[in-house]
Amino acid sequence: MTGTRRTVAALFLLPALVLLGALVVYPIGYSVIRSFFNAGGDGFTGVDNYKTLFTDDGIRTALKNNVIWVVFAPTVSTALGLIFAVLTERVRWGTAFKLVVFMPMAISMLAAGIIFRLVYDQDPHKGVANAVWVGVHDTFAQSSAFPKAHPGRESPLVAQGGGFITKATVHAGQPVTLPLVGVAPDQMPGGAKRAVAARPEPGKITGTTWQDFTRGKGVGRLGAPDPSELGYAGMRIEAVKDGKVVAATEAAGDGTFTLPASADGARLRLPAGNFREPYNGVEWLGPALVTPAVIGAYVWMWAGFAMVLIAAGLAGVPRELLEAARVDGANEWQVFRKVTVPLLAPVLAVVTVTLMINVLKVFDLVYIIAPGSSQDDANVLALELYRKGFAENQPGVASAIAVLLLVLVIPVMAFNIRRLRREVRR
Repeated sequence: MTGTRRTVAALFLLPALVLLGALVVYPIGYSVIRSFFNAGGDGFTGVDNYKTLFTDDGIRTALKNNVIWVVFAPTVSTALGLIFAVLTERVRWGTAFKLVVFMPMAISMLAAGIIFRLVYDQDPHKGVANAVWVGVHDTFAQSSAFPKAHPGRESPLVAQGGGFITKATVHAGQPVTLPLVGVAPDQMPGGAKRAVAARPEPGKITGTTWQDFTRGKGVGRLGAPDPSELGYAGMRIEAVKDGKVVAATEAAGDGTFTLPASADGARLRLPAGNFREPYNGVEWLGPALVTPAVIGAYVWMWAGFAMVLIAAGLAGVPRELLEAARVDGANEWQVFRKVTVPLLAPVLAVVTVTLMINVLKVFDLVYIIAPGSSQDDANVLALELYRKGFAENQPGVASAIAVLLLVLVIPVMAFNIRRLRREVRR
C-alpha cells in the first residue's frame, strides 16, 4: 500500500518536476556549461569569461550600480511602505490612499519606464520634474529674457564681463541709444511694446534699449527705433563711474529708461545678468543622476507593494501592547520606534529581502528610462547580460553574468527561506 501511495504521489509530482527541469534546471545547467566556452560555443576557454567579469569596464560599472540598487532601492521602498502603512491606520480615507499608492503595481515595467522617461525629460515644457524644478527656481531667481542679445553693426556698446558697456560717457539732456539684436520675436518679453526714441530731460540721463532689427532687405534705420521694432522691457541699465555703480534702472515696455543726475559723466552698462542663459532645470537622465532617477521610478512602483505587506503585518500586532506603552507614558514616536517597529521586524525583513532579490534582476526600467547617452552610466548586471548576449554577440560572457547573478541571489533567497521556516515553527 505504501509503495502504491508513493507511486501515485510521484505521478502527481511528475508534471511539475518535468516543467521545473525544463524551465529551471536545464537553463541553469546550460548557462553554467556555456559560460566556459567562447563566443562560437566550440572552444573551451576555462575561466576566461569569469575573468572578464572583473576586467570589463561595462560589467564593473554594472556591479557598482547593482550595489547601489541593492542598498538604496529596497531600503527606501520598505521605509516608505512602513510610513504609509502606519499613517493610513489613522486617517479616514486610509483605504483609498492605500489603493492609490498600490496602483502603480498594476502598471507594467514597460509602461512605468515610458512614463518616467517623460517625467524626467530635460525640456521643462515636457518633463514634469523639470517643470516643477524650474518653476521653483524662477520664483526666487528670475531667468533672463535676453540670453542671445548682442550689439549689432556700428553699435555704441562693447563687450565687458559677460555684459556690454557704452564706449563713451553719457551726459544729462542727451538721449542715449543702446541698440541690440539677436532675440527672436517669439522670445521677446511679454511686456515688450513698440520701441520709441527717448526724449531729453534736463538734469537726467534718458535713453532707449531695443531690438534694432526689422525684417526685409534695406528696411529700417540702423541705430534708431522703427515702428516694427520692440523695446527690451525689463532690461537692467547701470551707470558706472570709476568701476562703481552710481545709479541703476530698468527699461520700460517701450525700451525707454531714465537715470538721475548722478549718472552724468558715467558709462552705461548692461550687466551680464541680462544675458544669462535661462535655467533649464536638472539633467535627471545625465551621467550623474540617471541611476538615482531610475531608482526613484522603481520606488514609485514598489513602495505600494511594501505598504500592503507591512499593513497586513501591522494588522496582526496586538493593540494592547501599543496601548500599554501609551499608558506607561510613551509618546507616539517612542511607541512607533520601540514597539511597532520591533514587532514588525520579521515582516520588514521579508519585504526588504524580497525587494533585494527583485532589484538584482532589474532590467526593464534601466533599459527604457536611461537614454543611449547615459545608459553606460546606468548599467546594471541584467542589462549588461542582454547587451553582451545580443548586442555584442558574447554569449559566453553573458552566461557568466547569468551565473554571477544566480550566485548573488542564492544567499538572499536562502536567508529568506530560513526566516520563513523559523516563522512557521513559531
